[in-house]
Amino acid sequence: MVRELPRPRKRLGQHFLTDPRILARIAAALEPSPDDTVVEIGPGRGALTTHLLDAAGRVVAVEIDRDLVAHLRVRFARRALTVVEGDVLDNPIAELAGIDEFLLAGNVPYYITTPILFHALRRPRPRRAVFLVQREVAERVVAAPGSDAYGALSANVQAVAEPRIAFRVAAGAFSPPPKVESAVLVVTPRDAPAVAETEEDPFREFVIAAFGLRRKQMRRVLRTLHDFAAAAADAVLASAGVDPERRVETLSVNELVTVWRAVSGR
Repeated sequence: MVRELPRPRKRLGQHFLTDPRILARIAAALEPSPDDTVVEIGPGRGALTTHLLDAAGRVVAVEIDRDLVAHLRVRFARRALTVVEGDVLDNPIAELAGIDEFLLAGNVPYYITTPILFHALRRPRPRRAVFLVQREVAERVVAAPGSDAYGALSANVQAVAEPRIAFRVAAGAFSPPPKVESAVLVVTPRDAPAVAETEEDPFREFVIAAFGLRRKQMRRVLRTLHDFAAAAADAVLASAGVDPERRVETLSVNELVTVWRAVSGR
């Protein structure tokens, strides 16, 4: 008897990747070994899960769709797979892995990509993470200062990790096909992050607020966010070595960190 596959749920943003060549390339980009534990976000019907299980020692799959959870547990009953039913945002990823040294992979629903990226980069971070995301989001993550795509997401990810786009994925590789192109994003946490552990959350909040004023000069950004007088804003920026007339969208991650620390010091 052939078991009917669970159908995609539109409300969950489900688009199942079906191209076996691309699935193999995603698993290869993660570089798992038989000694590794891999946490997989949104395993769906288990297409990528199969490749991960073939290469890694153990896989923990987090799935919110109850029908897919049941399907995965039956399909991989004899494999080293643990299926966790629930929202990955409700679970610290390292706790799901059960160890501090782990890898992370996932076909991330487009409508919650940014929260999942931030959640995935909380300590303890994976040794490496590979995400299948909307191409536009991937381009924003890797964008350089001064480019149109550079923003709060770029700066916050790059402050703690080194992201790169491995390759693009056409809509026809999915069932059902999404209305946008996708890309495989490889994120490797930095050995020496630009911000310390205690600085990560307040720095992230500062960057998000600052990029809400991305077209404004830094003098105006500080005056708006921190109620500084013009002279005080200029003094803070001078101590950070940043021209008050520059716009936030032109500042590198290190410059943003220096400005934020100067502001915090006031």
